[in-house]
Order: sequence, then structure tokens, then C-alpha cells
Amino acid sequence: MNQKLFLLFHIGRDRYALQASDVALVLPLAPLKQVPGAPPSVAGLFAYAGQNVPVLDVSRLAHGQPAAVRMSTRLVLIHYAVPGRAAQLLGLVLEKATDTLRCDPADFQASGLDNKEAPYLGPVLRHRGELLQWITVDALLDDATRELLFPAQPAGEAA
Repeated sequence: MNQKLFLLFHIGRDRYALQASDVALVLPLAPLKQVPGAPPSVAGLFAYAGQNVPVLDVSRLAHGQPAAVRMSTRLVLIHYAVPGRAAQLLGLVLEKATDTLRCDPADFQASGLDNKEAPYLGPVLRHRGELLQWITVDALLDDATRELLFPAQPAGEAA
């Protein structure tokens, strides 16, 4: 059996899972620097270990509503694959990100939907009477948002 650890969280009333190997760090929710002109799902910038980390509000991305600010809302730093570069840190604001689940990834089954508006929605797993949906972190950003957050030539650097 090929067991993997998943971090569980909520978007609205539904539960979702991130593979723990994608997670660099789970932090309490922290103040963010706003990014004027960015898409609404971009919550801001977070300074971590000498670098500026862009942060995405996953609830706002999925449903257009910001994540609720509560004790269980976390800032989760993930390893995000940027084409042609080393993985970068991307922050995610996640509600009720306090539980984990160890299971075989093969137990997740195709949802039967092809939602082109939300390509990050992966397969589902029935767990404790509800469906958990696996979030594919590398599909969270569309091309335009990825280029804004992780430009090929960061602003302020010489060519």
C-alpha cells in the first residue's frame, strides 16, 4: 500500500486535500501586503525567510468569497512548480486547515467532471461520509496570474 499524507481544509462547507509533500510550511494567518491591480484571488505578499512570497486566497479563487478569518484559517506555503525554473514558494490562505489524512492516493477516484474553469480540482475520495477533493497545486494559477506572480524576469533585476 502506497500511503501518503494529505493536509485537509475547507472551501465553504466542502472539504479538500493537498498532498503534504507539496507543503513547505503551515503558519497562522498573518498580515499581507496588498497587491493593487492583481486578480481578486491574489491575497497579497508575505515576507518569509528573506523573500517575498505571493499569497492566493483559495476560497476567493473557488467561490469569489474571501476565506473567513478564524483561528483555524492558515497561511500554507507550498512548493509551486514554475515552468523552466526551480520550484517557488506560493502562499495559500486555507480555512480550517487543521487536520491531516494518511491514505493511498489510488483511493481517490475521478470526479466525472471536466471543469475547465477550475483545473486545480482533482479526483475525489469518500471519507467519513463526505467527499474530499484533491487540489492539484501546480494547476492553481492560470498563465496570466502565474506570469504576474512569478515573472520570467523579476522587476528590478538587470537583464
